[in-house]
Amino acid sequence: MSTAFGTADILLPQDVDFTKWACIACDQFTSEPEYWDEARRAAGDCVTTLDLILPEVYLDKPDCEKRIAKITANMYGYLDSDVFEEYKDALIYVERTQTDGIIRAGIVGTIDLEQYDYSVGSTSQVRATEATVPERIPPRLKVREDAPIELPHIMILIDDVMKTAIEPLAAKKDDMKKLYSFELMLGGGKVEGWLVDKSDKQRIFDALDALADKDSFNERYGLSDAQPLVYAMGDGNHSLATAKAAYEKLKAQNPDKDYSNHPARYALAEIVNLHSPALNFEAIHRIVTDIDKADFIEKLTDTLGLNEDGNGEQRITIVNDGEQKEYFISNPSSKLAVGSLQSFLGDYTSKFGGKVDYIHGEETVRRLAQGDTLGFILPDMEKSELFPTVIADGALPRKTFSMGHAKDKRYYIEARKIK
Repeated sequence: MSTAFGTADILLPQDVDFTKWACIACDQFTSEPEYWDEARRAAGDCVTTLDLILPEVYLDKPDCEKRIAKITANMYGYLDSDVFEEYKDALIYVERTQTDGIIRAGIVGTIDLEQYDYSVGSTSQVRATEATVPERIPPRLKVREDAPIELPHIMILIDDVMKTAIEPLAAKKDDMKKLYSFELMLGGGKVEGWLVDKSDKQRIFDALDALADKDSFNERYGLSDAQPLVYAMGDGNHSLATAKAAYEKLKAQNPDKDYSNHPARYALAEIVNLHSPALNFEAIHRIVTDIDKADFIEKLTDTLGLNEDGNGEQRITIVNDGEQKEYFISNPSSKLAVGSLQSFLGDYTSKFGGKVDYIHGEETVRRLAQGDTLGFILPDMEKSELFPTVIADGALPRKTFSMGHAKDKRYYIEARKIK
């Protein structure tokens, strides 16, 4: 099986202040326009990716259409003024020093959108880890469909426990061409990038092909005849889904044309090993408001078989007016406790009302779980559970985990022509 990850003709800016060039992923700080104002002040009048992306904080603003038109014009302007240097058929090895000082290693290349299907139950090489919300795609599609270039904040995970694909590059940095090394704006840590040599590219693809081998895949996960899941979405699933939508729209509008080698078939992304010490999965907890708590708890207990006797491998902690108790689930509906709970929450609120909110941090749950509000503290998901759960359940429940803090998300650095 050929891997869905490949090389790209990668654009990098020439003769720029990279700290002012690179800005954080557009889906961060969506409730903090002041962050984006500060980023603009930090970049000043310099060449910057802030000219080329639409922060999602502005998606519902009245001037959104004007912003998109300006972004498209800026992209053409940057291309016409030779801002970029192109590295043909390239892979870039990236080391990101996070705000906690731990290094996250990855490789930037392209994902073949023909091998990506975000629908629940997909058997494609590249799959969503959480349910994709179709309503989130159209506004993002408006940005992409007229754009001549793309910039990725997509991060995709591989389950490479033996560390065969990415990690060997760390020992070869001195022999590779360094492309950039700089501090990221507004306290985002540091990032360095190297151009991967031809011999290492082949080794990387051999390692990824081995992960995609059907027989070894089924043996690794104790399965019999499953199609390999090689690339699981970490960050930026709706951006990849938008790229897929733009590609499918292009094909539908031109049914007589061959788009097998068109640049729109691919999307720029970074692959990262799930087993990187820099990656930590933190649980996203729940609170439920505007409910009859007694009725809710009674139905929850009956549906999930809640008990305090240790009957069941899944557990949740319920917080009620300052008191918290741990319960076990004897009648799970998912491989994860969060999935069993989320299934009940969706069913209950659709029938009886109530509102679910998603909370980072246990202390916040304890503070909010007062009056008619119930809180649910969920266990952190183990890394080893990600791929088996996506394989078995099709996708994780919404808001299962958070992967890193906001300032540790990808920054826009590399670009690629898609026209």
